[in-house]
Amino acid sequence: VQLQASGGGLVQAGGSLRISCAASGASFRNYVMGWFRQAPGKEREFVAAIRWSGGGTFYADFVKGRSTISRDNAKNTVYLQMNSLKPEDTAVYYCAGSSGLIASTVRDPRHYVYWGQGTQVTVSS
Repeated sequence: VQLQASGGGLVQAGGSLRISCAASGASFRNYVMGWFRQAPGKEREFVAAIRWSGGGTFYADFVKGRSTISRDNAKNTVYLQMNSLKPEDTAVYYCAGSSGLIASTVRDPRHYVYWGQGTQVTVSS
């Protein structure tokens, strides 16, 4: 399984950005795909996740109402649309995937088997 994150960049506070995660190497029907972020000196934290089959979504409280996770089955790609970005959203964003996750585990990075390389998101004030 390979996960390739892209789409990060520099954006002003209040702006928007969409990052992508292209997945390959498996049938992802039973997968949960997640986005995590890690800022310098901080632990990796959960941002959002989506069930590939059925499209059920999960969000961290700090992005609810500002971000939307989605997937394109035809392209095997997961997106994170981020709006109203704040300087504190600055981090490296990682996509991750794993099969068979239950709802109580999707926010814990330790349950994800596959990880992409990360994409830098920088929000200037």
